[in-house]
Amino acid sequence: MELGSAVSAVRSKRVLIGDELRPAVIVIEDGKIHQIVSHSSRFSEDDGCEVLDVGDSVVMPGIVDCHVHVNEPGRTSWEGFWTATRAAAAGGVTTIVDMPLNSIPPTTTLSNFHEKLREATGQCFVDTAFWGGVIPSNQLELRPMIQAGVAGFKCFLIHSGVDEFPHVVDYDLHTAMKQLQGTGSVLLFHAEREVEKPTEETGDPSQYSTFLQSRPDIMETEAIRIVTELCLQYQVRCHIVHLSSAKPLELIQKARQAGAPLTVETTHHYLSLCAENIPAGATQFKCCPPIRGSINREQLWSALKAGQIDMVVSDHSPCTPDLKKLDSGDFTQAWGGISSLQFGLPLFWSSASKRGFQLSDVVKLLSRKTAQLCGLDSRKGSLAPGYDADLVVWDPEREFEIQEGSIHHKNKLTPYLGLSLHGVVCSTILRGRLVYRDGIFCPKPLGTHLLIPPKTNQAQL
Repeated sequence: MELGSAVSAVRSKRVLIGDELRPAVIVIEDGKIHQIVSHSSRFSEDDGCEVLDVGDSVVMPGIVDCHVHVNEPGRTSWEGFWTATRAAAAGGVTTIVDMPLNSIPPTTTLSNFHEKLREATGQCFVDTAFWGGVIPSNQLELRPMIQAGVAGFKCFLIHSGVDEFPHVVDYDLHTAMKQLQGTGSVLLFHAEREVEKPTEETGDPSQYSTFLQSRPDIMETEAIRIVTELCLQYQVRCHIVHLSSAKPLELIQKARQAGAPLTVETTHHYLSLCAENIPAGATQFKCCPPIRGSINREQLWSALKAGQIDMVVSDHSPCTPDLKKLDSGDFTQAWGGISSLQFGLPLFWSSASKRGFQLSDVVKLLSRKTAQLCGLDSRKGSLAPGYDADLVVWDPEREFEIQEGSIHHKNKLTPYLGLSLHGVVCSTILRGRLVYRDGIFCPKPLGTHLLIPPKTNQAQL
């Protein structure tokens, strides 16, 4: 079967249906799942019917990664739609949602959103949706961007790292919340806040502990306290991105119990890595908020199992190698961001499978809940008739090592280089078309832009 061709059906001895792996054939029509029939049922192959038989590889819904920094236009030396979406396809990710920064211009006006759509056209190997941004004084742009199809909005409660996307203060938050009331949209928060005037760094900047001490848990806790109060006051859907500290979880639970429409994500790096194992000068591990200690990491896993954390994303945030300051190993000066878009599925499974998680949990946390967050849950993230035929074919038991030559992100620097993981992605199917197989991509991009229809009563997670 040629790459890029339409697949009429996928046959496997291990199709994930609900909580069970079972033999089945997924029948595809017009890019949608038409029906799922049992392996032993009569399934007739018509003339010209392209059936992809994947043996005993696992077939499940493609990953929906709703936290990706593509950086185009403006910072295409960091990443771009062509390379990011190829990396996604190689990792079994069939949908990404692009963050409003670090592109130049950022997605903070209707005009800037249209510019981003033009730049992405003809470059996406997987389907792509888009977040808008809330910055000071752009509140009158929010509703036009909702009408144009953004999935929701992101804001920062602390300096974002780039000057063209300034952080918001209380006044900005209240004006934005008033604009979002009744729209069904969602506001995402980078939830860190300065709790006291930053002091000059006194520790060795090449030691990770120096950086970690500069971003203590209380910065997340105090920011999340503000988010919970706003969420309860305005009853606008709110979402906390990349939770790194387990300490604010109690605040989040109390707010939900009080009726706050609040959700929270964590990332693969907070679940896979820990502060104790980060070598001196290894600035590829720097991100904000920071990777914390091993005890905190296990608390995040427990919260995930208990349903207190709703989903897991990559927060793929690459840059050029020089910005990581590897020559000096200075954590205080290095860009904060980790590249992992291609490896989210095996990263999560390699750790989660040891902690009692099942494949059905992978689908819930990496596909279904992420699709719900951005209003795509009627067509993405589930293996059921009527849904887009977005499928990942993979071998969860097979081991591989992350090597530079197999990385499809534009910049290959990642803390996972040399790591051995379980879970090899064999093929990726996007709306019934074979877009990736065994290291090779379809000749041209087949992804589309996902513009989210405005809703007034969007279902809460």
